[in-house]
Order: sequence, then structure tokens, then C-alpha cells
Amino acid sequence: MPHFEIEYNLPIKGRIAGTDEAGRGPWVGPVVAAAVCFPNLEIPKNLSDELNDSKKLSAKKRERLFDQIYASGALIGIGQASAQEIDDINILQASFLAMRRALEQIEAAGTPVDFVLIDGNRQPNWKWPSQTVIGGDGISLSIAAASIIAKVTRDRLMCLLAEQYPMYGWDKNAGYGTPAHIEGLKKYGITPHHRKSYAPIAKMIQAQNG
Repeated sequence: MPHFEIEYNLPIKGRIAGTDEAGRGPWVGPVVAAAVCFPNLEIPKNLSDELNDSKKLSAKKRERLFDQIYASGALIGIGQASAQEIDDINILQASFLAMRRALEQIEAAGTPVDFVLIDGNRQPNWKWPSQTVIGGDGISLSIAAASIIAKVTRDRLMCLLAEQYPMYGWDKNAGYGTPAHIEGLKKYGITPHHRKSYAPIAKMIQAQNG
């Protein structure tokens, strides 16, 4: 289960934010990142006992923990990069852009971030001292919290998009290439929210253009 061991052992003390993103794999919609900082590494025990990698939790539990993270006094920022930005700069750089926007949102509220823990093995080129943590959403409480905030936020965004485009099942598949999504593409075509640089969508565009 996640803990604060990494945070405690960092060479820099102060406000430590964990960052994670949701939505790298889907064919449609933005990539969403969250940054979460627990001041003084203090967290309610009932929350620390339940936090985990968002992928290991049910949707219902993620929703409940989402509310508990906000109620805990944590500093939270959310950022996103659009499908167009993903097409323009690639999904990795768009993920970093969304993370940066999440951190900037925390700082815009008047609280500087001293150090950043990043889920994964790739480190952005930005102003904050930082460290990557492979599998960080299952190790660090800060990153686990960020993974839940990012996942719930993106799932909600996809449900809103599904109200505008109900033919693709995005409220159930979050934009991944499920049979329902593929069937919707065959019948109704590509929307402005699809990632045109992704191979399945790029192939459809190429076929349409002859």
C-alpha cells in the first residue's frame, strides 16, 4: 500500500506534490493530470489506509476517495491538454504539459511547490526539482491521491462529452477503443475530440481521403 517513505527521505523538505495523469491510451478527449500536496505530510488515517493506485479501485471507491482527498486539506491542482495539443506535441509531452498546468494551479493560489514526485520513468524539463517514481501510484500517498483526482476528473469529462456525442459509449469506455467506440466511428465518423495522430484514427482519416 502507498506510504510517505519516499517523501520523508527526500533531500528537499517542504511542500512535496505528487503528480499523475489519466487518459494516455484513449483515442479521444484530453489527457488530464493532477498534482496533490499534503502539507507537512499529514493525512487522515482513514484516507491513508484506503488510498491506492486508481486503477486498482472501483469507480465508486474512487469517487468517494476523490471527495475525501478534497476534504483532507490537501493542496490540489488539475490540468489538462486537449486532443489537439496531443496531436501537436505527442502524448508524452502533452502529459507533461497537463502536469505543469496542475502544478501551476496550486501555485496560482499562492502556495509554491518545493518538490515534485512524478509517476513513471520520464522527467519533464521544468522549473521544479523532481524525481520519477516507477509505479508511484502504488507506492507514494501523494502520487496515489493524484492518480485518483486525475482519473475521476477525466471520467467526468468523458461523461460530459458523451452527452454531446452519445453514439460512441464514452461514458462507459472513457474513450478507449472498445467495440462500441469502433462501431460508433464506423457509423458516425470522427469527432473534433478524436486524437488524429493515434494510429486507428489516422488510418480512418487516410481511408476517407483515399
